[in-house]
Amino acid sequence: MTEPAEVWLVVGLGNPGPTYAGHRHNIGYLVVEELASRMGSPFRAHKSGRADVVEGRFGAPGTPGPRVVLAKARSYMNESGGAAKALATFYKVPPARVIAIHDELDIPFGSIRVKLGGGDNGHNGLKSMRSSFGTGDFHRVRSGIGRPPGRQEVADFVLSNYSSTERKELPFEVDRAADAVESLVVDGLEKTQQQFNS
Repeated sequence: MTEPAEVWLVVGLGNPGPTYAGHRHNIGYLVVEELASRMGSPFRAHKSGRADVVEGRFGAPGTPGPRVVLAKARSYMNESGGAAKALATFYKVPPARVIAIHDELDIPFGSIRVKLGGGDNGHNGLKSMRSSFGTGDFHRVRSGIGRPPGRQEVADFVLSNYSSTERKELPFEVDRAADAVESLVVDGLEKTQQQFNS
């Protein structure tokens, strides 16, 4: 009997609905949408009712790569951990094969960092995931948004749209973050960090 293929759960952190679609806080949603489009599959409601998912594989057509579940929670950012944990339980995915994609204040716009584990750095989505999983030992693909200009509050900054200059670069950044997720699943953490943690 062959072993069932290992499944990875890729969670794009964001807030649902059109109001939030273009916000810096929603980069996770944009990246999983890009990955879904590469797989050629639309998101569908998961039977848990708590998230929209796409099931598929990374890799070139005809060479089946690892099994992957892409997910967008239907709840707001600060409650997204519950949906992620429910999916991890359903698909029998341990935290070590969970990838959270999120915005990161401490990295300049245009940079990506990939890591395993760590704190939540005040990020409500990560805080919710750490709380629901009981550990922070999952992978993170962190897309830099930089710090707010002047005296703007962090909460206002993350819940605002990218600047017009950034919007021109955004498709490229989404693409790179999606590449980093694929690399993490297919090539592992070390290779991915060498390539993307520039």
